[in-house]
Amino acid sequence: MNKDTAQGVKAAGPRVGLFVTCLVDLMRPAVGFASVKLLEDAGCIVEVPTQTCCGQPAFNSGFREEAAEVARHFCRVFGESEYVVVPSGSCTSMITHHFSEVMDEKLRPKVYEFSEFLLDVAKVEEVGAKWDGAVTYHDSCHALRELHIKQGPRRLLSRVKGLELREMDIAEECCGFGGTFAIKFEHVSKAMAATKVEAIRRTGAATVVSIDSSCLMQLSTALQLEKVPVATRHLAEILASR
Repeated sequence: MNKDTAQGVKAAGPRVGLFVTCLVDLMRPAVGFASVKLLEDAGCIVEVPTQTCCGQPAFNSGFREEAAEVARHFCRVFGESEYVVVPSGSCTSMITHHFSEVMDEKLRPKVYEFSEFLLDVAKVEEVGAKWDGAVTYHDSCHALRELHIKQGPRRLLSRVKGLELREMDIAEECCGFGGTFAIKFEHVSKAMAATKVEAIRRTGAATVVSIDSSCLMQLSTALQLEKVPVATRHLAEILASR
């Protein structure tokens, strides 16, 4: 997604800067377009400025100066936005919890994870979505443990017509991705993913949903390796479905 401003904006609502995130931009662009649609439907003026990474890979690897440079760019890009919406718990956590460790930032009160913004700011719970079939929800680590996001995505899913939410027994366990963790500790990461896949299989759901594309990438690969016919979808994709 490289357009500067989303097209088709009609409502004169709050100006929202959408932080697309690296994985959405490069691997799951449908999540970005679904986010724009849902935000516009909620009456927001959506802007998608030229942007880069949130700096989390560099930060987690100990490259604090490099992370600070990326963080400064983020603040310059989104400094004038009324709100900043991020379709990723992991990236939201980096911005709101760790930017202060590498630079003095003032954006934190304006930054929201996507489902948080819909529920807490836009006050939207019913989006008119339809999805036929059973899904199960994966709680991503950063969203659950640092942002304390748990019930919100489930509330939104519960309002989707035709959707049946089946909870897995280890919904809160890590999928094993963890960014560079999956590279440095490949065997541990694969074992964690395999455990998660078995939990998904036990639900009998046809789709696993999360608010983090990184988790979905990990789970998608693991599901394919185990030959389990379960699709992976971001929450925004489900909510934008008709």
